[in-house]
Amino acid sequence: MITPICARVIRATPRTYNVKSIEVAIDSSISFKAGQFLRVRLNNDKNLERYLSISNSPTEEGYLEFTKKITASDFSVALSALKPNDILSIEYPYGAFTLERAGGSKIAFISGGIGITPIRSMCKFAADKKLDLDIILLYANNSVKDIVFLDDLKLMQKEYERLRVVHILCERDMEFSCVVGKINAEIIKKEIADYIDRSFFLCGPPSMVESMKSLLIQELNLPANKIITENFQGY
Repeated sequence: MITPICARVIRATPRTYNVKSIEVAIDSSISFKAGQFLRVRLNNDKNLERYLSISNSPTEEGYLEFTKKITASDFSVALSALKPNDILSIEYPYGAFTLERAGGSKIAFISGGIGITPIRSMCKFAADKKLDLDIILLYANNSVKDIVFLDDLKLMQKEYERLRVVHILCERDMEFSCVVGKINAEIIKKEIADYIDRSFFLCGPPSMVESMKSLLIQELNLPANKIITENFQGY
């Protein structure tokens, strides 16, 4: 059984105009795997509780970071008000959306919007550990301003040549390298030529995850056991 612990806020970091990361100090004796998630309770109020992905990597020691799109919900309002030294309650680790689930060294991530959070954790872990993996990430957003962890992803690609990130945007930006449109079978075949040899991790809005899973199985004939997804109530 996982026991709730009190955690102190270290810092709050805006990632985009409507996404914020919160870092909390932790006891390093409690380990987690890249891709797992935690339960967060604010103001000791069970109505202000969510399950959120851990967005930092186990290689980034001494803290946990969770990242959320800010909406008009009571939870988002309370989260936005957090400041250094505030105390909140967390429980972790949960989940099996981890690199160990891959059936080999070739991995494809497909993500949309804030669904990048566990994938950022896994990519950072692979980059820091220089894992012998071959990773391609297709990351879908409306526009450049919506890309979460843009600078992190750029730096990881520079430092870890086994990671390639392809941005898929609805809005064209002449100053930014991207594919314009929505992820479909043709884009996957073009950007991931060896897709049939890869394990696919899908994370994003539930409708997107289901759509991508159906596409991979029905249009690209990928075996269902090579597709890894995870749904939890706090998405």
